Amino acid sequence: MESGRHGIKVDEFLQSTSNPAVYAAGDCADTGNPALTPVAGWEGRTAGSNMVNPRSSAMARRAIPSVVFSIPPMAKVGLTEAEAVKLGLKYVSVARDMSGWYSSRRIAENCSGSKILIEEGSGRILGAHLLGEGAEEVINVFSVAIGNGMAARDLASMVFSYPSRGSDIPYMVDMAG
Repeated sequence: MESGRHGIKVDEFLQSTSNPAVYAAGDCADTGNPALTPVAGWEGRTAGSNMVNPRSSAMARRAIPSVVFSIPPMAKVGLTEAEAVKLGLKYVSVARDMSGWYSSRRIAENCSGSKILIEEGSGRILGAHLLGEGAEEVINVFSVAIGNGMAARDLASMVFSYPSRGSDIPYMVDMAG
């Protein structure tokens, strides 16, 4: 069986590239996806679907969020600046110190911030990096936005409950500052 650094080499259907009778997902598959529990579940469902109906469900690239459940939490989804540069993308990095914002002050959070990468021209959100209370939930909004090719203006036009971290999103993506 052909294997890579992270497990069994598979195609987009999670079928082994060297033995078509074998499917692999999660920690034993070399998919290039991060080794996270929800990713393994998603891959497992995809592999299972393909075992029952061969080549019916291809793995699409997803905007997969990751979170460090520290105090305060940190979260990331999409590209880092280094990855965007490597891909030759032109972008604007919108960094915000959110420790003085009401959503932080109301819970005495003195360490919070965001950095959002927005593609020049299209305005697409390329990456989001969050620090602070609620980052583990707000990152999911950015995951949906990135996964669906949404522009910063799309998020900026949404109405969120106030005074939640979600209500900070329009300000996080505001390139005018």
